[in-house]
Amino acid sequence: MAIRILPFRQYNETDVINMFALGNGYANEQTTDSGAGDAGVFVSVSAGDLNLDPITYATDSYLGKTDYPFVGANQYPSVSLKVKPAASGDSLLGVTLRQTAKADENGEKLLYYPQKREELQCVLPGQAVPVATRGLFTVTASAYNGALTLGGGVKLSTVSGKLTGCLATDTAKVGLVMATGSRTSPTSITDSLAGNYAMIVLGL
Repeated sequence: MAIRILPFRQYNETDVINMFALGNGYANEQTTDSGAGDAGVFVSVSAGDLNLDPITYATDSYLGKTDYPFVGANQYPSVSLKVKPAASGDSLLGVTLRQTAKADENGEKLLYYPQKREELQCVLPGQAVPVATRGLFTVTASAYNGALTLGGGVKLSTVSGKLTGCLATDTAKVGLVMATGSRTSPTSITDSLAGNYAMIVLGL
């Protein structure tokens, strides 16, 4: 499942950046996949050249067949500023609030289904993805490595896009663990987000 961030969160809209798209090759193929295109991935800036046009156009296989005769141009738009999953040693920008994916759970291109795209809280490859730079976020275990300690710190993991626990005095700390828990079901039916989770404050 392409969601690492749970609904409970507290942040100010002024702390959300809507200028950067996920870099080329990071988008998930479908919203049911799990990868760099998930919502709740911790990212850093990978391309920030303001000399480029805000939007660039290029031929992209996502459009399907683009070499029909007598067609002057058939190009796909993409935001020039890019982010990538952040790893240890990078400068953290924030956490993605939406997933970036090409198709829905049925393999239908979201390019042609904007209503479904909004229902899934998804953006297309090349579209700007909202990135929250500070606030309180509830994340699933797929957003971090290892166990987190209540009151301890979190820093970027060696695994791209994830956090890991650290001492509260660690100079690489990017946030604080406010609470931890485990989601279980009273019945035999469990959802895709069952398991350990944590509340993390970013931007202290």
